[in-house]
Amino acid sequence: MADAATVLVDAEGIITGWTPAAERLLGYPAAEMVKQPARVLLAAPEDAAKAEAIGAWCREHGGWGGLGQVRHRDGRRIDVGLRISAMRDPDGETSWLVSGVDLGSIPAWALSGSLLQAFLTRSPIGMAVLSPDLRYVWINDTLERYGGVPRAERLGSRMGDFLPGLDTEAIEARMRQALETGEPVIDYEYRGWTMAEPGSERAYSTSFFRLDNAEGRPVGVCYMAIDVTDRWRARERLALLNEAGARIGGTLDVLRTAQELADFAVERLADFVTVDLLEGVLRGEEPAKPSGETLPAFRRAGQASIREGCPESIAAPGEPIAVFPSSPLARCYFSGEPLLDPVMGVSIDAWSGDDPARTAKLREFGMHSLMVTPIGARGALLGVASFVRSRHPDPFEEDDLLLAEELVARAALCVDNARRYSREHAAALALQRSLLPHALPGGQAVEVASRYLPTDARNGVGGDWFDVIPLSGARVALVVGDVVGHGITAAATMGRLRTAVHTLADMDLPPDELLAHLDDLVIRLTEEEAGQEGVAAAVLGATCLYAVYDPVTQRCTMARAGHPTPAVVDPSGEVSFPPLPAGPPLGLGSLPFESAELELPDGSLIALYTDGLIEGCDQDIDVGLGRLSNALRQSARPLEELCSTVVDALLTSPQSDDVALLLARTHGLDSGHVVSWDLPSDPAVVAGARSLAVRRLAEWGLEDLATTTELIVSELVTNAIRHGTGPIRLRLIRHEVLICEVADTSSTSPRLRHPRTTDEGGRGLFLVAQLAHRWGTRYTEGGKLIWAEQDLPEQV
Repeated sequence: MADAATVLVDAEGIITGWTPAAERLLGYPAAEMVKQPARVLLAAPEDAAKAEAIGAWCREHGGWGGLGQVRHRDGRRIDVGLRISAMRDPDGETSWLVSGVDLGSIPAWALSGSLLQAFLTRSPIGMAVLSPDLRYVWINDTLERYGGVPRAERLGSRMGDFLPGLDTEAIEARMRQALETGEPVIDYEYRGWTMAEPGSERAYSTSFFRLDNAEGRPVGVCYMAIDVTDRWRARERLALLNEAGARIGGTLDVLRTAQELADFAVERLADFVTVDLLEGVLRGEEPAKPSGETLPAFRRAGQASIREGCPESIAAPGEPIAVFPSSPLARCYFSGEPLLDPVMGVSIDAWSGDDPARTAKLREFGMHSLMVTPIGARGALLGVASFVRSRHPDPFEEDDLLLAEELVARAALCVDNARRYSREHAAALALQRSLLPHALPGGQAVEVASRYLPTDARNGVGGDWFDVIPLSGARVALVVGDVVGHGITAAATMGRLRTAVHTLADMDLPPDELLAHLDDLVIRLTEEEAGQEGVAAAVLGATCLYAVYDPVTQRCTMARAGHPTPAVVDPSGEVSFPPLPAGPPLGLGSLPFESAELELPDGSLIALYTDGLIEGCDQDIDVGLGRLSNALRQSARPLEELCSTVVDALLTSPQSDDVALLLARTHGLDSGHVVSWDLPSDPAVVAGARSLAVRRLAEWGLEDLATTTELIVSELVTNAIRHGTGPIRLRLIRHEVLICEVADTSSTSPRLRHPRTTDEGGRGLFLVAQLAHRWGTRYTEGGKLIWAEQDLPEQV
């Protein structure tokens, strides 16, 4: 080395030569150092052992090069680059020529020779030089450590001879590419294991470039490698989390989300995974905060294993889980912090508590490493997830726990969303079911059966509804409607409309007039809710079909507001869809509503439904009507069975809308249960009317009602004569109740008054109201009709 300090040392380690450069470097003149032991130049006494090792290496290999420290005369330590070479005299005696350069003063361009070799050998980057036939020529310390094979064994050999855990063919292909093209290969990544850690996969990033001689001919290839396992694992974790986002939480179902977490983590992270949630979470309730040492009830929400059927588990999904206060699950729940037990052998008893079955499972399947992570979202603790390794030989590490926490955190948000949705869905469904009729009072006029099927969990409940409303004169109203949208808003809107229909039905309005009043109501509601788009949209565009069946005349009057036409099955089984005038949906106020009247002989069937039954994602309306027609041809079957048949025939794919179905089989009243008389408008006929009514009651065996009926007939006929016009008709109907009706041609409605003690009249309707179970007024095409109902005696 140029301007190097040089010292000659004999075989006994005594300095025999000292150059001026050595004096300049170390401050000692030659007279002081010649014949002194070389060890006096050591920077510290503890360096003596290292010097002995270097001396042994020199005697074995004939020299040495590297870095070291020496002591200046003034006590300073100087970092030097050393080169030791053997020298022999004619007598065969060996001396050592030691050259050193001050590293603090040497410029970067001066690095060469042994100093450069020492730098490369100790570089933290793995380096190697291979011959054109890809055999090792030189290898540094770092690469030797990576491979776990001594340098001496690798020199002269191929990569594949000592590294069976790597894809050496692919790596050598990149080397040949660099040799042939002269273009370097940069940042080629590969994974595998080496003899340094057999069976433990690591990742490396390697770059290859060709080495050329002075003539430009390739003489070998150099490669540099760095261990990027941490970077690879971080990237793998990120990719795994991205995949988890796509695979976990695709539905708003708590149990399914928990199972998706377990399925995803098995094999990717653990051999056996359990997800245990609080019982209240499965019901959609708000989870209670941990308090004291009281453990809440847990249920197994999901589990998965590398073994088919999860034989490691002591419970099936949905079953309660026994949790012991000393178990990791309990500690994790109370602390809210994850737990890592890399080697479970010492904690199996604590993990299993006093349950011998659980202990036996742990030992049978060799569970040896455990992680327990709390499932928490939005400040609430929902449950605990456990990750176990049994077949995988490596214990869990901190990085595995971080990954488990990330997976559970993502799944926890999905579980909480599903819980919140389940609660809202259950509330909306409960609201809707509470607003739907719990019993359908068809009475003797119609036999009814119904189905309500809410849509799937994604869309929530909607506003479909139906009703059967008893009317005066033994008649019955059949109603079906549909509100736009889903959820609580739609259910609440449905309840408002159903209540309005009940109120309007009590007024005994014809179907077309009832829909007109309902349309006015919807318009007002839309105007009131104009600032709330969801509410206004639910009201506007609602549909309804209102039908009134009279068992006396066996005729049915219907009107519809944007609703599908009902299906009618005659007693012979023929199905038809009558041409009912199409009215606009409610709230538009554009066109009037029209009624149509059909004759429904005894035993006819009428089917009212919402569009969700006949319109689906796999069929258009014509196909749906055809399927409905085919199903209704089995009308002779019991109505409950027929309802199920219709639903099964039409709902062949997941629902996209709510479905309401109402089936009604008609039963007409025979002539023996109805009698009527036309009476002149003359006060003298009142007594005769009473007599006619009493004789008919005797024929029906209703003598117990004769007195009250006489009074009712007397007051109603008298009122019709005094305040009405034209002919009067008296009609008695023996049905579930005894109905007395008096009709006249006047449109004036009577009004109930509470007379004063000094009044001579005005007590007629007051008496009727006291004697009858119900009474009311209904308008007809020719005037009005006053009716009163009495309960039949129990023995009848």
